[in-house]
Amino acid sequence: MDTLKEIIRNIPDFPEPGIQFKDITTLLKSPQHLKMAVEGLAAPFRPDAPDGPLADRIDAVAGMEARGFVFGSLVAWELDLPFIPIRKPGKLPASTHSIAYDLEYGSASLEIHQDALAPGQRVLVIDDLLATGGTAAATAELIDRCGAEVAAFAFVIELAFLTGRDMLAPHPVHAVIQY
Repeated sequence: MDTLKEIIRNIPDFPEPGIQFKDITTLLKSPQHLKMAVEGLAAPFRPDAPDGPLADRIDAVAGMEARGFVFGSLVAWELDLPFIPIRKPGKLPASTHSIAYDLEYGSASLEIHQDALAPGQRVLVIDDLLATGGTAAATAELIDRCGAEVAAFAFVIELAFLTGRDMLAPHPVHAVIQY
């Protein structure tokens, strides 16, 4: 996956000094690289995956607004599963569960429709980047509030030095590329 690392642009000091932002727009505008990323995300969760014991136990794919929508919906399509959007407040029209959480440089909130998932469903959570794990952990809480459970997390990029994976334990975490 070095090819993906090469195409992802690094923007220093964005959105604030000291942050090295991983800009995936360069990946998104390249169909072959986007396809590589989606295939890398989906691979361990395919029914025929050699090391994919979770493949038969995933009922839905969820992705967080906004980049998680891009990758999550494509992975859901690849795996022939429903896609569940996790949105910013005020964007979903029906009754929602909501959660506020802290980011590495601020705070945010997310919502899910209360009826998005059935009790007992197992969900694969997809996003573009794992940093400290706050957004993914908040998403797991929303899934839990629906009575469903997180089967695993998958990310295009993991910033391993920020140890976000630890916050998501004991759930399996898959990353296509790591920095």
